Amino acid sequence: MREKLQQFMVGRYGTDQLSRFLLILAIIFMVVSILFHSPICNIIAILLIIFCYYRILSKNHSQRYSENMAYLKYSQKASGFFRAKKQYFTQLKNYHIYKCPSCRQKIRIPRGKGKISITCPKCRTEFIKNS
Repeated sequence: MREKLQQFMVGRYGTDQLSRFLLILAIIFMVVSILFHSPICNIIAILLIIFCYYRILSKNHSQRYSENMAYLKYSQKASGFFRAKKQYFTQLKNYHIYKCPSCRQKIRIPRGKGKISITCPKCRTEFIKNS
């Protein structure tokens, strides 16, 4: 049986990051469908599973590869956005972040230094803020 399955999968695309994401999304929709008795979520889950298996069993490697690369590009943008927000909020514990009044450049100033004069590194504008 194992040899027959291996023979069947020869030349097929197989799993990738997009396929895994689609399966996880289908499982989430199934759980929502069970919890809220939503037939629409159930239909979406079934369609996601069908599309996922279509991708896994496809022999069109170039098309599946380009789909996966597009998914990776968008997922990198989303994860980069959330990573930047996380870093911003962790820096707020130790620093004040001000924007320059003229060029809108973000400037990071340590907390607890009192009233200080800040010089923008980009446009050399000076302004006074509390730290």
